[in-house]
Amino acid sequence: MKRCKTVKIIFLLLIVSCCFFLVPNHSFAQKVITLNYSNFFPAPHKHSILAEQWSKEIEKRTNNRVKITYFPGGTLTPAAQTYDSVVRGIADIGFSCFAYTRGKFPLTEVIDLPLGYKNGITATRLINAYYAKFKPKELDDVKVLYLHAHGPGLLHTKKPVYKLEDVKNMKIRATGLASKVVIALGGAPVGTTQPETYDALRTGVADGAMSPMEALQGFKWGEVINSTTLSYASGYSTGMYVVMNKSKWNALPVDIQKIFEQVSSEWIEKQGALWDQIEEEGKTFTLKRGNKIIPLSKAEEARWAAKVRPLLDEYVKAAKAKGLPGDEALKFCLDYLKKN
Repeated sequence: MKRCKTVKIIFLLLIVSCCFFLVPNHSFAQKVITLNYSNFFPAPHKHSILAEQWSKEIEKRTNNRVKITYFPGGTLTPAAQTYDSVVRGIADIGFSCFAYTRGKFPLTEVIDLPLGYKNGITATRLINAYYAKFKPKELDDVKVLYLHAHGPGLLHTKKPVYKLEDVKNMKIRATGLASKVVIALGGAPVGTTQPETYDALRTGVADGAMSPMEALQGFKWGEVINSTTLSYASGYSTGMYVVMNKSKWNALPVDIQKIFEQVSSEWIEKQGALWDQIEEEGKTFTLKRGNKIIPLSKAEEARWAAKVRPLLDEYVKAAKAKGLPGDEALKFCLDYLKKN
């Protein structure tokens, strides 16, 4: 009898053991990694949509082990505060412009110089090639996922600009190094972020703005300006970042880190191609509204180029004063653009 009870107890223990291993135990289930993502582009903007698609792709490839809550339109962090917010952990992932925190990224400012950019895909490939080569310490406090940059920053105004003299004393919205381009051309820079510029133009706070053509549709500037001057010789770009909080990055499992890096490398090409697509859309949008697009003659382009050339030398001098290889960075960028 005693032996029979012992056998029953052993049998019951075996059943319990089997249940323990066969029935899912949620305490041992993998915890979902939750992250937030801050972006300043308005929700309907195609760059905002593409950024959200990046988030969804991360979730898909990690089999939903990562969940990203996406905040467009600066609703989580203002554009100018996004980088520092990522460093502090307010945002886990952030997308904004280096130019919004002028002086914080002295070596990377080379990308924003008026180098005569022609399109967004080349500018985007360049900024990532630059980062891969120089690995600037100014970005060491975050994990850089990928970078991108727009095509030529041009002059959009409420009254037509045909020559340099027309720019004199005009109040022109510009950020970062673009504000120096405005000064070199004879204008007075007005510092507003991209989303704030529509109202600045509408209310007369600004007479014009420097930006790629896409802003005419993407930020609806085409509704409040009347002309665009194709000032390619002084065409600058604006470097942009998608970065992650360093602690959050280091806490990710290695296999998930690899997924983040793979998806981000694919988005470099997607982001660059999108810049060029929406450039054309911006051009179409402004022409449909009856706005002018004004080309410059070769002689006039040469005048604009000569006016902004000192900015390149000034960059090198300032970088060297900080012990940074500004001359090498500038040469690298100019050589890259010549080859590509």
